[in-house]
Amino acid sequence: MATASKAKKKTVRIASGLKRVRQDLKLNAANTAMRSHFRTVIKNVQKAVESGDKTKAAELFKAAQPVIDSVADKGLFHKNKAARHKSRLSAKVKALATA
Repeated sequence: MATASKAKKKTVRIASGLKRVRQDLKLNAANTAMRSHFRTVIKNVQKAVESGDKTKAAELFKAAQPVIDSVADKGLFHKNKAARHKSRLSAKVKALATA
C-alpha cells in the first residue's frame, strides 16, 4: 500500500542534483516560450490565409520560416516536423496567391 501512493515528491539533496533542478527550470521556461512563439507564428499565417489577404499571408510566412527553423535547430521539435509545417503553410499561401 505504501508503494502505491506517489503523491509526495522527493526533493534532491545532492549539490549536482540541485543544480540540475535549477537548470531544468530555466530550460523548461525557455522551451515553453519557444513552443508558444512557434504556435503563435503558425496561427498568424493560418489566420491571414483564411481571411484571404495574399500579401499579409506571404509576409507572415516569410517571417515564420526562421522561427520554425530555429525551433527545429534547437531540438525542440524534429526537423521533419518543422519541414512539414513549412510545407503545409507554403502550400496554403501559394494556393491563396493562385486563387
